[in-house]
Amino acid sequence: MKKTHKKQPLYDQLVDVLREKIETEFGPNTMLPSERELVERYGLSRTTVRLALQELEKMGYIYRQHGKGTFVSDLSKKTTNLSGAYSFTEQMKALGKIPETKILEFEIIEANSYLAKQLHISLGDSLYKLKRLRLADNQPMMLERSYLPVKMFLGMTLQQLESKPLYSLFEESYEQTIRVADEEFYASIVTGKDAEFLDIMEGSPVLHLVRKTYNTKNELIEFTRSVARADQFRYKISHIRVNE
Repeated sequence: MKKTHKKQPLYDQLVDVLREKIETEFGPNTMLPSERELVERYGLSRTTVRLALQELEKMGYIYRQHGKGTFVSDLSKKTTNLSGAYSFTEQMKALGKIPETKILEFEIIEANSYLAKQLHISLGDSLYKLKRLRLADNQPMMLERSYLPVKMFLGMTLQQLESKPLYSLFEESYEQTIRVADEEFYASIVTGKDAEFLDIMEGSPVLHLVRKTYNTKNELIEFTRSVARADQFRYKISHIRVNE
């Protein structure tokens, strides 16, 4: 097995190799080769192979059956449909995971030219800046930076944010009903502090998501930029053909 990245451990390289095979060659519930077979095939120690399998199991790519072997998970069940309203909390619950949110920053800032343009507000308008780490089963999944116009959410407090999901807070405390959320995403690599927060190596692949949320008056009430671990998220979108 050739070393492809100076900083990447051998077991991590094996994770990448096996993950690619799972995604492109193996169907759901296919039995994987045994640890001994993997040791012989890739010229690695049993400890390295075992660590790689443990990582793949943690990522949801494989599952084990005692006395039978290791099998490929049905990845389609872990896919998020982007055509519906997105909720990290609901998505994780649907996957059988326990969601958790850690608020890392909450402050009022003045909108710079970039944020003013994104939120259709004036330069210098007051914004809440909210930085949150989203976890599932205690594993970091996504880092979010959200910007909310203060005038839409006067008096918002950290205690409120810690007490309920953000979108529930919008509707229940501020009568801001969400009409639509436009979201774009693109692949990239993680750098700096974001890698530390997500507990992955700098240079690892990630998904960047940009969301704009509108209320029923078609007013922009949220602008969020997120960085999600590429090894934990799979997305799909349904295109519905309308007969003309």
